[in-house]
Amino acid sequence: MKLSLILLVALLQSLHAADVRTGTWTEKWPDKDGNLQTISVTAEVWTEAFQADLDADGQLHIPAREKPYYLDGPLVMKSGQKLTADAKAEIRLKPGTSTCMVRNEHVATLNTKPVPRDQPLDKNISIEGGIWTTLAVTRAESNGNARGASSKQNAAFGTHGVILMQNVRGVSVKNVTIRQSRPFGVHLANAHEFTVENITLENHGRDGVHVNGPASDGLIRGVRGDPHDDNVALNAWEWKNYAPSYGPIERIVIEDVTGVPDGVPAANSIRLLPGVKRFDDGTTLDCPISDITLRRITDIREFKLYDQPNLELGRGNDFSLGIGTLNDIRFEELTFNHPGKIEVHANTDGLTIQDVRVNHPITPDWNLLAIGPKSATYKGAPGSDPSRWTEIFSPDLDCTARHMSITGVRTRDSQADLPIEQVVKVIELKPNPDYPKTTPKGGTGKGIWIR
Repeated sequence: MKLSLILLVALLQSLHAADVRTGTWTEKWPDKDGNLQTISVTAEVWTEAFQADLDADGQLHIPAREKPYYLDGPLVMKSGQKLTADAKAEIRLKPGTSTCMVRNEHVATLNTKPVPRDQPLDKNISIEGGIWTTLAVTRAESNGNARGASSKQNAAFGTHGVILMQNVRGVSVKNVTIRQSRPFGVHLANAHEFTVENITLENHGRDGVHVNGPASDGLIRGVRGDPHDDNVALNAWEWKNYAPSYGPIERIVIEDVTGVPDGVPAANSIRLLPGVKRFDDGTTLDCPISDITLRRITDIREFKLYDQPNLELGRGNDFSLGIGTLNDIRFEELTFNHPGKIEVHANTDGLTIQDVRVNHPITPDWNLLAIGPKSATYKGAPGSDPSRWTEIFSPDLDCTARHMSITGVRTRDSQADLPIEQVVKVIELKPNPDYPKTTPKGGTGKGIWIR
């Protein structure tokens, strides 16, 4: 027996092996032709064993092995605890579980009012390594794991992560691979002084790193891969069905984020979503986003700094009470090997763009920064009645941008900045008189640039 195998056996035996259960269930996987097939799986479920080991001394290490480890509920981490896994250790969520895979102890439902100042926080939690998957093996098949809830019963409202950190300070999540999962890869809310670093996304179905307000003093670095939603999202305001809490987001650095090449299906996007939350009792909460630096970002197709009502619940049922606010947003060292755009539909005070390399051909209608509202039509199923079509964005709302600085936007090896008139487009929408023969419907909103 090789030494490495001996060490692996000894390490596994050191875990609470009596708590490992064996079960049989079915899973759906695509065959070589892409058709779903149902297979029977007999495997070990490690939830209780891992939890017991974590609780015993505050640490858990998951070694790599040929077989995956299954969980049928989240591992719950207390303040000061540490979880590590070998890079090739694969941890799967058992079909039909529909929870997160790792979370902190003190999650709570906080969506009905501003987060209390004395809300208990879990502190100094560390998660590093491993391949984590909820078995969303195709875009349509989640193996019963559609949500990333904090628990099977009485879950904290809005929790939706593979790794969930809510009500935390001083946490780190590093060197993690999120594979074929439906919830957000790393979901943080009411999180402060956090680090999320070296996150690899493999055929991932939702946001890679998703932060809900309130949040502050965070570093998000080294996110790469192919999510089918935003690579990184800072959502101070949020669609209510995904909102564990609301509030300001401030002092966050997002750096070294890389999109995927053309031809690989992925969103290649980063979102900043401010707004104003109106709670059910009529009170309101301003949810601005401030002091954010995005640097060394490559091949992101769309930076989404615009208002967007909730289409899933009906745009008239869940929307920001007016345009949100952005303050002191900085873009540095951006690289576009393929066309991309920064779109701003928020009241913005302080926007800096510097050192941008545009490595693709520039068309006559190209611009890097668009200021103003968007309009797009969601038609639903093909052939649907135009009376049921809906507007995706907020085309009738104005926004104002001031204190903007744009320097160093250049093509390929050019030493000259592109003209500012070519870089920036200020939008003034008009209603489309031919709607619904042609779309979108348009609107009356406009962008205002105070120079």
